[in-house]
Amino acid sequence: MHTNHTDAQAQLRAAGLRVTAPRIAVLDAVAADPHSDADRVAATVRRSLGAVSTQAVYDVLRACVNAGLLRRIEPAGSAALYETRAGDNHHHLVCRSCGTVVDIDCVVGSAPCLAPGDDHGFAIDEAEVVFWGLCPTCRTQERQQS
Repeated sequence: MHTNHTDAQAQLRAAGLRVTAPRIAVLDAVAADPHSDADRVAATVRRSLGAVSTQAVYDVLRACVNAGLLRRIEPAGSAALYETRAGDNHHHLVCRSCGTVVDIDCVVGSAPCLAPGDDHGFAIDEAEVVFWGLCPTCRTQERQQS
């Protein structure tokens, strides 16, 4: 994960991507607010750069995912979310009520963490696990309403 423009520039160069203001702004936006959807990233980028099209933000997100700089996750019932923590096969915990998403390290053992009963001939290199429940804030609100 990067923490400033210089790191973003180095990451883009290392990935073979041209360094542009929108790419830096997208990486900075996702680093500052992990698990953001494209609309939230676009709003943050616009506050930073001014007018940037939604399509340009989607194009940058796609390029950064393809280059391994960002990870795209899609919890059921949610828009695609983006994070800078990529390539480590971690998992996620999602609140059923408010939609908060937090990272969970690999469940057990080394990647892919889980082994299916039948791999159907696939060479499996990643497992995606999403845990669902209620976050502490929503649990407290639920208890107060009872």
